[in-house]
Amino acid sequence: MTTALPPLKIYLAAPRGFCAGVDRAIKMVEMAIQKFGAPVYVRHEIVHNKFVVDGLREQGAIFVEDLDDCPLDRPVIFSAHGSPKSVIEEAKRRDMFAVDAVCPLVTKVHMEIIRLHRQGYEIVLIGHKGHVEVLGTMGQLPPGAVTLIEDVADVATLSPADPEKLAYVTQTTLSVDDTAEVIAALKTRFPAILGPGKEDICYATTNRQASVKAIAPKIDALVVIGAENSSNSKRLVEVGAKAGCDYAVLVPRAAAIDWSRFEGVGAVGITAGASAPEILVNEVVEAFRARYDVTVEIVETAVENVEFKAPRILREPA
Repeated sequence: MTTALPPLKIYLAAPRGFCAGVDRAIKMVEMAIQKFGAPVYVRHEIVHNKFVVDGLREQGAIFVEDLDDCPLDRPVIFSAHGSPKSVIEEAKRRDMFAVDAVCPLVTKVHMEIIRLHRQGYEIVLIGHKGHVEVLGTMGQLPPGAVTLIEDVADVATLSPADPEKLAYVTQTTLSVDDTAEVIAALKTRFPAILGPGKEDICYATTNRQASVKAIAPKIDALVVIGAENSSNSKRLVEVGAKAGCDYAVLVPRAAAIDWSRFEGVGAVGITAGASAPEILVNEVVEAFRARYDVTVEIVETAVENVEFKAPRILREPA
């Protein structure tokens, strides 16, 4: 006699998964391999997802952390998170064939702080210490020109030379709500502080967090598919927990799920960080189907049609 599977409702958040910047960066590595042959070198993980990185490695990409590990006769691609200006300049000095896969929305932040610095502003960057995007953004200016803060408590420690010439920018993959609290604290303490004309947190981060908030009241548990070093994926877990999910967890793929945590659960939300491919979402859904009588409802809070083209050098014939 076959035992009936327990019922489970899955709320599938939308948008989820790849954003335009991630999609462009991955395609750039693939296009470089197709055009120039393997190997193609990539400084840092092109995006923060092991499944994606391993797939590109199988195609002929070699991932390194230092330009010294890149031969001069092979292409090198810089990651989507952005690189310090010193790295870009060093590649030029060595006459390397380098292509920057930095997300255009990260470039926007880079251009903002360069402009603000030229205008004499002291710059505060809201972000996570040690994250590669933060290192790349701070690396656009001389050491000491950008002060990093992570939370409201850090605002109290700021002592700018001139509070009337202070400006802030943010990492693109932060929690929208947490960042709003930090910005409010900055504006309270420094009323003259200048912010970006258009917020720096990217559309994809904002949309994915909004979709999690939309499904949170309906679910008992939230599964976020993404890598441990993916900032936007970790923020989705935090957003889900703050929105009332009893259990919110980040998993790289289905094999990492602790099924004991889902005993007695009637509704689960599933989403994916901006660097997680849809194939991993499908894998997780199928893993639930193997254990539950699943019905799926898609909860769509925004439609994304953003596309960033790869550089012409990769689009032109060899």
